[in-house]
Amino acid sequence: MALAPAEAARLTLGPVPFNWSPDDWRDFYFRIADESAIDDVYVGEVVCSKRSLFFDELYPAVVQRLTAAGKRVILSTLAMVFLSGDRATMAQLCASPDALIEANDVSALFHLRGRPHHVGPFVNVYNERTLDVMARAGAENVCLPAEVPADVIERVCQRARSTGTTIEVQSFGRMSLALSARCYHARAHGKTRDGCQFVCGREQDGMVINTLDGAPFLVVNGNQVLSFTWLSLLGVIGALKRAGVTRFRLAPHSCDMVQVSSIFRRVVDGDLAEDEGFAELLAAVPEADFANGFYYGRPGHSWTSP
Repeated sequence: MALAPAEAARLTLGPVPFNWSPDDWRDFYFRIADESAIDDVYVGEVVCSKRSLFFDELYPAVVQRLTAAGKRVILSTLAMVFLSGDRATMAQLCASPDALIEANDVSALFHLRGRPHHVGPFVNVYNERTLDVMARAGAENVCLPAEVPADVIERVCQRARSTGTTIEVQSFGRMSLALSARCYHARAHGKTRDGCQFVCGREQDGMVINTLDGAPFLVVNGNQVLSFTWLSLLGVIGALKRAGVTRFRLAPHSCDMVQVSSIFRRVVDGDLAEDEGFAELLAAVPEADFANGFYYGRPGHSWTSP
């Protein structure tokens, strides 16, 4: 693959991982379209296929609104495909002739081989050779998992220059740590996955799990486990850009994502110093306990001052 020309840094928004009400979900994307500084928006259910029935009728209006506002829309697949219905839905999505698709399960890569696509953070790309495989199959962008440290990010970016692949890094929001075929969120409320009654919709940003000592530890979102701490790489945006990262992903939460995107936009564009941007972020999201440990090769919940 030919070396791609240098790409200006782009700000991206990952798919909503939580089970918000249909009205809240639609209005969130409408506001992102109308008011945000986001360049590219990922849309799609990535956690639990059972939720999709609430949003299927809203996708056309959301995609149209985002596109009309000048946002590039990428459709994201499920991150865990194990039911026959899920496989059929994923195959149908990947066959969409005019859509750009983000694969979040390796089974999607089979359907996308040979055509341009994105690889999401749920696919484990941890080294250069894996990137080579993805690029040969048609991946034009890879979003690395949140746990990848700085030295690995740099090495993958170096290889990406020769493959023509752009590298994306989550820079804000709770980090996905695990997925399961079982739903602990339902179990915690005395229900089964099949009869869950969508209890995961009770918490806008997931259900906090405490240790035996009562300290917040993890967050459960359906069959997904997230970090309790919120990732912020705002203080190392310059270092990431120098390493070769050109796409900075924000994970959606119920906070004011328009304000969050504005802060990141100004830092990414060099119009706001990183430390000043982080001070603004602390004020904008006071409920967040920020972490950046994975970036420094330390426990992910820890914080190191850049």
